[in-house]
Amino acid sequence: MTKRFIAPIVAAVVALALSSIMRAQPAPQMLPWNNAGLGQGRGQASGPVAPAPRRDLSGIWDAGGAGIGARGATPSPLTPWGEALGKTHKAGDGVRMAPIAEINDPLSTMGDPEGFPRNLLFELRPFQVVQTPNQVLFLYMFEKRWRVAWTDGRELPKDPDPRWYGYSVGKWEDDSTFVVNSNGTDERTWLDNAGNPHSNEMRVEERYHRVDMNTMELTVTIDDPKAYTKPWTVRVNQRLLVDTERRHPLERRAVLVEQVDEGEGHVGEAACDDRRGLCATLASDSSARDPVRLRISRALWTTSRRSGKR
Repeated sequence: MTKRFIAPIVAAVVALALSSIMRAQPAPQMLPWNNAGLGQGRGQASGPVAPAPRRDLSGIWDAGGAGIGARGATPSPLTPWGEALGKTHKAGDGVRMAPIAEINDPLSTMGDPEGFPRNLLFELRPFQVVQTPNQVLFLYMFEKRWRVAWTDGRELPKDPDPRWYGYSVGKWEDDSTFVVNSNGTDERTWLDNAGNPHSNEMRVEERYHRVDMNTMELTVTIDDPKAYTKPWTVRVNQRLLVDTERRHPLERRAVLVEQVDEGEGHVGEAACDDRRGLCATLASDSSARDPVRLRISRALWTTSRRSGKR
């Protein structure tokens, strides 16, 4: 057999062998914090799903591909003011897509935070919910940002200074629905990647309805009469990735504190104060015989010393 016939045969055999090896390789594990947030509901156990716990959103939640809206949301018609503002937005995608040289998205060209509620309407990657007696914390994977919804009965400010993530208060409407109302957003931010605008008079309502143990429905309503002719709504379903409340108590507190410390927000100092207190409390348990307690105590205390926060 001549060489010109042998070469194609060898190539075909090698290709078949490689394809067999590739098929035999296990699929990469989709862990919550080492990927872009796509397709993470596949590893959950099948079978009967437990009912939703009472007044509890704790855990890490993911909308998968449904939370990534590159083309932008579908809003209500714009008012003349909103139309004029929208025409100044040169977006990288959607109805206002512009050549790359003309894009003026503040997230990608100015380095500004994406802001609220763009973090819900455009890049809703996995996020964690942490509940305390007087607040609910939302810790977002994308950009490592976080927000707080106060549950201590305070009202929203009447004439707020604009903030990237506004001001938020929340309350339980029933045992499975938590409602957050927000105002005081900065109109320099966009609502999504398509450049949909908003004014600093916008009010946002978020409804977190826990359907069962593993499922939560998020409904976001935008009410901005200065920019839109009527309110409009976006709905995204979430799946539970990690139930932090089922961990060892000290391990759970350690995970939450370390993630809060990575975030950014107006209650960062309070979170750091909590963190110092927690470090001190856990370090005082260093004589305990429980290996989990001892390991976490030392890890937190070491982290505290490295960061200079004691």
